[in-house]
Amino acid sequence: MANPSNQQNLRVAADWWVRLRDAKASEQTTEQWLAWIDEDDAHLDAFERVTGLAAQMGSLDELSHATLMAEFAPAVVSRRWWPLGAAAAAVLLVAAGMLGWSMLAPSSEPRLYTSAIGAQRDVTLEDGSRMALGGATRLTARFSRTHREVDLAEGEAYFEVVHNASRPFVVHAGRLRIEDIGTAFDVRRTGDRVTISMAEGRVRIVDSASDLGRSLEAVAGQAVSYDPSHPALRMSTTDPAQAAAWRYARLEFDNEPLSVVVANINRYRPHPVRIADAGLQSMTFTGTVKTDAIDDWLQALPQVLPLTVSEVGGQTVLSDTRGNHGNH
Repeated sequence: MANPSNQQNLRVAADWWVRLRDAKASEQTTEQWLAWIDEDDAHLDAFERVTGLAAQMGSLDELSHATLMAEFAPAVVSRRWWPLGAAAAAVLLVAAGMLGWSMLAPSSEPRLYTSAIGAQRDVTLEDGSRMALGGATRLTARFSRTHREVDLAEGEAYFEVVHNASRPFVVHAGRLRIEDIGTAFDVRRTGDRVTISMAEGRVRIVDSASDLGRSLEAVAGQAVSYDPSHPALRMSTTDPAQAAAWRYARLEFDNEPLSVVVANINRYRPHPVRIADAGLQSMTFTGTVKTDAIDDWLQALPQVLPLTVSEVGGQTVLSDTRGNHGNH
């Protein structure tokens, strides 16, 4: 006998799938969808089922898409799909059909995704790929029939990409172009500085502004850093499990300028930290900062670096105790 609850969940999930892809969808729509997802694990399961079907439909060419649609529609009354209920299956067809149509269109409008200070946000894209946005992150996604493009304006995001060689998935971060080759990876952008940490698979990283067209490939266990003040991409080793440690309230820094450390901490702290003296900007720091214990880290910082921490006008100010006598 059909499960009415499952039928209803699938109907609602398919409706959400369609609403979230409306160009006029608002932040309130996303918040309402997240609230529905949080109500019951079965809601997420239903939505992932709809997304999986839509991703399958979207990856096909026009002929295969039409063929699968023709095969799927009669299956609504088959024994295999009958438990879904005719209404639920019909809505699924509408959702899949909409995605197929959008893939055949020459381009789509860009979608802006943002997160608040100290917040995280998970997004499932129309191709089934997933993005996790760290605090105070802003990026734009644009999908067309032949390309999937994401532009990271600021912050940090972790990508789990559904690989499709005929529709490359590319992340732009400043001067860098990061091309997926079947991958899960993290990208952090601080101004023009970019760090890519690999969790799975492989990416190709291109310095698009380089006259020499510098590029390299990185695999799981490697990290690549770009500093505009140096001509070369720098590669290092990293723990794949730590590629997106921020998702577990840990910010990891490896010999990075204090200016970069502070900029990233400010994405998780409502009251910003400010560096008062230029001499501190390039002083380097290696270590972990817990996003739920930033104040504790600040209190301990003078034991590690020659600076003082004070509160001035609602800001936490870091001052150089050495005057202007160079870097640590």
